[in-house]
Amino acid sequence: MNFTTQILLLMAILSSLHVSCFEFQVGERPGWVVPPANDTKLYNDWASKERFIVGDTIRFKYRKDSVMEVTKSDYKNCNSTRPNFFSNTGNTIFTLDRSGFFYFISGATGHCRKGQQMIIRVMTQDQDSSAGGGSSSSSAGCRNIAVISYGVLFLIISFQFVA
Repeated sequence: MNFTTQILLLMAILSSLHVSCFEFQVGERPGWVVPPANDTKLYNDWASKERFIVGDTIRFKYRKDSVMEVTKSDYKNCNSTRPNFFSNTGNTIFTLDRSGFFYFISGATGHCRKGQQMIIRVMTQDQDSSAGGGSSSSSAGCRNIAVISYGVLFLIISFQFVA
């Protein structure tokens, strides 16, 4: 089998593997805004209906605001003085890089107390598969498919020089 055929075969195999992470739009159409007075649990209700895994991303779209990832205590107290993560770009993408809980609040004065806050629970791979899956693939696949692809490509190229 010649080198070109091997590369084409590898690409065909890799393209048949569909493993990807998912990007979630926080707040969907309206984005990251102060919720209506009668809907202060808007973001937590939305997040509780989704299934997040390690490697997924969440996108915050907003104007004249900010988003912060904070501790559980700072979330409960709407304390924006010590964020773990802060962004005010208007289009923030945050990668869920571990399982467990993430706590988000708005950094704009008064917005958190009006309900612009959210808790996201990121499932472990075992939790995701035992719960029947969700809207995205396993966390191992999200990151490792590229490593596997390059490894296989490296092996093919190496065999080309050995042969």
